[in-house]
Amino acid sequence: MAVDIPPLVKTSRLRSRGGLLGECLAEFLGTFVLISFGCGVVAMAVAALPGSGRAATTTTIFLAAGDWLLITWGWAFAVMFGVYVAGGISGAHLNPAVTLAMALRRGFSWAKVLPYWAAQVVGALTGAALVYLVYHDAINTFDRTVAGPKVNGHTNTTFSIFATFPAPYFHGGVWGPLIDQIVGTAFLLMLIAAVIDLRNQAVQANLGPLIIGLVVAAIGMSYGANAGYAINPARDFGPRLFTYAAGWGSLAFPGSVSGAFSGYWWIPIVGPLIGGAIGILLYDLFIGDVLLARTELAQLPPPGRSTPTRTEE
Repeated sequence: MAVDIPPLVKTSRLRSRGGLLGECLAEFLGTFVLISFGCGVVAMAVAALPGSGRAATTTTIFLAAGDWLLITWGWAFAVMFGVYVAGGISGAHLNPAVTLAMALRRGFSWAKVLPYWAAQVVGALTGAALVYLVYHDAINTFDRTVAGPKVNGHTNTTFSIFATFPAPYFHGGVWGPLIDQIVGTAFLLMLIAAVIDLRNQAVQANLGPLIIGLVVAAIGMSYGANAGYAINPARDFGPRLFTYAAGWGSLAFPGSVSGAFSGYWWIPIVGPLIGGAIGILLYDLFIGDVLLARTELAQLPPPGRSTPTRTEE
């Protein structure tokens, strides 16, 4: 039902929101929604469900695949709703790797890249702050209860609510997690390109955000355990900034746990940026160029006939 919705801001002030400012506001809010629901579902699994008596013990987490499925589906919904919120204004990149890939291959203005990145990081930081506001009692209770190394009373387990770290089987190595982030983000951009490509089997009836959410779920289910499938520099860096300020200290920056890994903070930034560029290039090389070639072939005249030419009278 169409209704007239009066603006909250004076009409004279709305003009500035019609361009880049409005797009950045949309990126901020979309990323805020993404992190609020994404980090929120991890807070549920890690601290809130155990602390509320809904698990076997107050520290029981990740004892079955169902715990991981809760998180992967939660992040899928988070992405879907973030894209629905911002898609009509900014295209809902919500991810610096997406912004970079669109600038590389889809004509997105390079002048907008840094403003989009800034809006995404600030939105992610603000979303993390909201999750902490809502769940800080559960988080603090978990940290007091669980044993193990702590920084300012906080554990790496509660840090995982907000940002990512590598699995123990990498033994602190860099290449395994870096390759993991490159591969996961390459799939993300490859599949986003397929979903939005009108020359391909593009999603109809505004179902694109739902399918992109399912893409994130698939990546989490298939490639999530290695390094937490950040696949988004803002998704990791914004909450990491917040947790550093909120007391997690070296767990956030430089991203170190004694005897496990050190200086990890840059991997969820560099890996996704590389992976996103690779993913969209692979899509265009194997699919996009073929679709373009078929379009051009369809416009050629039948064999034996020349293209009609116009003559001036």
